[in-house]
Amino acid sequence: MNSLADNALMLKVKSGETDKLGLLYERHKGKLFGFFYNLNGNSELSEDLVQNVFIRMMKYKHTYSGEGSFMAWMFTTARNVNHDYFKKHKNELKENELSSYEYRIKNDEDMERDITRKEQMNQLKTAMNKLDAEKREVLVLSKLKEMKFNQIGEVLGCSEGAAKVKAHRALKELRTIFMELEMR
Repeated sequence: MNSLADNALMLKVKSGETDKLGLLYERHKGKLFGFFYNLNGNSELSEDLVQNVFIRMMKYKHTYSGEGSFMAWMFTTARNVNHDYFKKHKNELKENELSSYEYRIKNDEDMERDITRKEQMNQLKTAMNKLDAEKREVLVLSKLKEMKFNQIGEVLGCSEGAAKVKAHRALKELRTIFMELEMR
């Protein structure tokens, strides 16, 4: 229903009732701000670009046909405003703006890596819990506590060679369980 009202309002703007553009501005400034902010990470610039969208909508109101979605027309205008701004200012980008982009990209990569790592750690814990107690114990001693196999043999009451075999078999079974969990 809002899209019909938006179409009707924009048609009124086109026919000369330019005050109706204020209603459209109030309705859509948040969506446009979010769009620009997600693209550039700069709130002041995003506010300016929102203003530029409505200035351009006023300037090109004669091109609005009323057919199709007002939102599609508005966001096409927004994309053009964004493109034009960065094309015009590409040589003027300040170093801190570039570092801001690098920071955001790095943070996104770090966050994604952290999420992946947490998921894998949860999956590893689940796989460890599926092992029997002796295999879990030998893996904890060898991999987490980083004990030498001769020390593990002493703890388990077996030879160094037997401790290595037990650790190898436990690790092999853990890997199989982990891969099965990953496929789910």
